[in-house]
Amino acid sequence: MAYDKFNILTSSAVPLPIENVDTDQIIPARFLKATKREGFGDNLFRDWRYNGDDSPKADFVLNDSTYSGKILVGGKNFGSGSSREHAAWAVYDYGFRAVVSSFFADIFKGNCLNIGVLPVQVSPEFADTIFKAIEADPKTELEINLPNQTITLLATGQQESFAINGYKKNNMINGFDDIDYLQNIKEDIVTFADKLPY
Repeated sequence: MAYDKFNILTSSAVPLPIENVDTDQIIPARFLKATKREGFGDNLFRDWRYNGDDSPKADFVLNDSTYSGKILVGGKNFGSGSSREHAAWAVYDYGFRAVVSSFFADIFKGNCLNIGVLPVQVSPEFADTIFKAIEADPKTELEINLPNQTITLLATGQQESFAINGYKKNNMINGFDDIDYLQNIKEDIVTFADKLPY
């Protein structure tokens, strides 16, 4: 399933300065029954967003109209816990195209890269700078440049580089998942196969 191409994203950001956010908090287990990637955004951070009677919790950041954007800035060790793909699906379906943190759980990071959410790992110091900038001005914008592998706080020009696997980078720029990638090189695969000595 192809997803949106990712090149340069300029957006305001939603701050969630909580450490050790695990996948059960991102998408509770009771919402894992669906097999399609649709509708999970409605239940992103469900137990933090809503009371038992389904009324929104006013003090949770996703219910605060002060903050908006396609970038979620999380605390250290974001996406820990179980390996459920649904956590990445929920982040994407809600509308986020990038998550910024000073550390990601490996499986969550991989799941994000597989479905078009860019995990941008920055230093703890730069993460703190971003949180402070958003606190000072909720409309402050970040620029995430995937080709150059940089994240920039536009108000000040402060910038850091981030690492990404070359294969995953290429896929995100082209909007490919693993199947799309193979289909894109189908002719090369056939040509190679035809040359094999059966």
